[in-house]
Amino acid sequence: MQKRLIIFLFMVITHLQMNAQQTATVNGLKLYYEIHGTGMPLVLLHGGGSTIMTTYGTILNDLAKSHQVIAIELQAHGHTPDIDRPLSFEQDADDVAALLNQLHIKKADIMGFSNGGTTALQVAIRHPELVNKLVLASTTYKRDGLPPGFFEGMQHATLDNMPQPLKDAYIKINPDPKGLEAMFHRDANRMIAFKDISDKDIKGIQAPALVINGDAEVIRAEHAMELSRTLPHAQLAILPGGHGDYIGEICAPDKHSKIPALVVAMIDDFLK
Repeated sequence: MQKRLIIFLFMVITHLQMNAQQTATVNGLKLYYEIHGTGMPLVLLHGGGSTIMTTYGTILNDLAKSHQVIAIELQAHGHTPDIDRPLSFEQDADDVAALLNQLHIKKADIMGFSNGGTTALQVAIRHPELVNKLVLASTTYKRDGLPPGFFEGMQHATLDNMPQPLKDAYIKINPDPKGLEAMFHRDANRMIAFKDISDKDIKGIQAPALVINGDAEVIRAEHAMELSRTLPHAQLAILPGGHGDYIGEICAPDKHSKIPALVVAMIDDFLK
């Protein structure tokens, strides 16, 4: 009886460790992250205006079957508060690197979607020693990767333009409307100020990369192809659908699509 109790307690503790919700103070920021599963570390970086679950809720559990998933909510997003410092892809990358160092993780696979993909590129550029492989989903590295008029439209965007599911998800975590407004303007201003990442920096990334894009989304498929050809060691997958539909992002119209399961299998095969 005592032996069974010990085994039961061990299983409970192990489960809690595998699905831990934690915070870490990095670069003055109280950064929220979750750990799911075991195996080679896989860092998940969400899109702009998003949370872990709005970006990865459909595929996170499946990814955690083969990887130790470390899912992060970056500055001003979800559970992670905003602080008085600039918001940039470079700063986000430094925060990710600081967290991995605190967790004593010497090398990890990095997956980023949308804004998170640009952050993943910056992790590979600024902290190459930490990166094993990259999964770059709907990732921008040049302004012309977005359709004409995008940046002009962003200058006049308001919170009303933000998809309701993203607003609802943020309010569920943080009911303070000022936090939602701050996140929106942080993300909008970062995109307005976005500058191209040089081809030299992209060509300097030695980590193998899987570039994924939708064929009918805000990131041009031609841009994804250009990114895959500029990276020294990259594969490319163009899938049907809009922005994030292929991973079941919360705004995807088809909640029963089988494509996210296909994408998980593709990612697992690439990361082997």
